[in-house]
Amino acid sequence: MGKLAICPGTFDPITNGHLDIISRGAKVFDQVIVAVFNNQAKSPLFTVEERIHLLKESIKDIPNVTVDASDHLLMDYAQEKNAHAVIRGLRAVSDFEYEMQITSMNRKLNENIETFFMMTNNQYSFLSSSMVKEIAKYNGNISGLVPEFVEQALKEKYNHI
Repeated sequence: MGKLAICPGTFDPITNGHLDIISRGAKVFDQVIVAVFNNQAKSPLFTVEERIHLLKESIKDIPNVTVDASDHLLMDYAQEKNAHAVIRGLRAVSDFEYEMQITSMNRKLNENIETFFMMTNNQYSFLSSSMVKEIAKYNGNISGLVPEFVEQALKEKYNHI
């Protein structure tokens, strides 16, 4: 079995920035599991099942990427899957401090699983799921920020059809 990485997130919804990190991670690792986690601090717009569906549709052309969900601690989930690494995207310096804290705690929980940070492509450095939802809520143009079917799903959620 080759090197397995977990790409965790809430993915509410998946953006082109997420897809950039996932597809680039898939070039580095033999297998990548995109894992949907429910962040209690966030109130998701999409259910876990809907997010899984949107993710599966988004990654269907990347053969070494699969989608899963978990309500466990990331490090427990990663160990259960025999993962070697966790992939995290960094958009800006502002992400770094938050990610550093998470990585330090994860390392304390399981020092055998490494965290790999990938800088987001510059064209997505401003992009977040929260921002996309805010624009979609007011029927703003989100084309190019998310896959087309995600754009459609957002329009349906906000009744802009």
